[in-house]
Amino acid sequence: MAPVKVTGPVFAALSIAVLSYLLCNSRSRKTHKPISKKKPRRGLIDAIGNTPLIRINSLSEATGCEILGKAEFLNPGGSVKDRVAVKIIEESQILEALGATVERVRPVSITHKDHYVNVARRRALEANELASKHGKYIGMDADGLVQANGHISEEEKQNSVFSSNCKGGFFADQFENLANFRAHYEGTGPEIWEQTGGDLHAFVAAAGTGGTLAGVSRSLQEKSPNIKCFLIDPPGSGLFNKITRGVMYTREEAEGRRLKNPFDTITEGIGINRLTQNFLMAELDGAFRGTDMEAVEMSRYLLKNDGLFVGSSSAMNCVGAVRVAQSIGPGHTIVTILCDSGMRHLSKFYDSQYLSQHGLTPTATGLEFLGIS
Repeated sequence: MAPVKVTGPVFAALSIAVLSYLLCNSRSRKTHKPISKKKPRRGLIDAIGNTPLIRINSLSEATGCEILGKAEFLNPGGSVKDRVAVKIIEESQILEALGATVERVRPVSITHKDHYVNVARRRALEANELASKHGKYIGMDADGLVQANGHISEEEKQNSVFSSNCKGGFFADQFENLANFRAHYEGTGPEIWEQTGGDLHAFVAAAGTGGTLAGVSRSLQEKSPNIKCFLIDPPGSGLFNKITRGVMYTREEAEGRRLKNPFDTITEGIGINRLTQNFLMAELDGAFRGTDMEAVEMSRYLLKNDGLFVGSSSAMNCVGAVRVAQSIGPGHTIVTILCDSGMRHLSKFYDSQYLSQHGLTPTATGLEFLGIS
């Protein structure tokens, strides 16, 4: 069914007489039809997935393609990551009430030792070492190996976030754990296929862990080998070079001119300089490079023209969708992922002062930043 396009207040042009006629006519013809009852979702976890696939009107009309966004920000926890999570709990206070050890960390680059992923890995090791030392170890590390004969200094004991009853820890590691890939291979991909009725030509998304891109691409291409799948890659990431050149970095970068910190980009959660086990599962036909400025401009364009308040990763994915449309031409259906909302990006991506300091103040009135007048 073709989407209904609303261009203005529908009833503003109708007279009172016409409205009265329509209301009376509808009442006289009213028949009692059985109400189809939808089963309620069984708890929070059951509410994850089956997110809407929406037409992004402005981009579709500008490119001549049907550009559709999988609204993953409508998951209970507000992110595509909900699919990977075993249990979604939104506030730290609830985690603590359930007995979990919660350690709040400051936002830093993933290359920093105190990035939450690196802290989680380190804490799991520390918990295992502590449990092993006290003969209470019952867990494993990320590789499934028992950590034994660990040494914990007196300073570490004093600063430890664990109690003496700690029985070990487990580092879930969304980058290497293939449950990430399977969540999208078994869920997101089949949903997209069903929602489009198999009538799609391309899929594009950025990659952080690589789970979404890999799971969806492989799922769709197993349904139809004619579906083309692409990567959109932010500044500093090596995946674009790997797909297009076969190496993670260019010759110039190898000669010492790589960014000191390649992940200092406005687009958070995407881009990486190594091949994860999840990303290696992807089936890709090509890649495009996106810029921070394009992501910022796209987010404001979508907010103004479509009422979509999306985060940096979603904006970059939409940049990718336009790039694919420009590459394959009009008349095609392209799907991307709206993985996050703008609510989680207020301190940087939607902060005008922060953007000004980094030369990223948006100025575009249309899609001229992507070469569309």
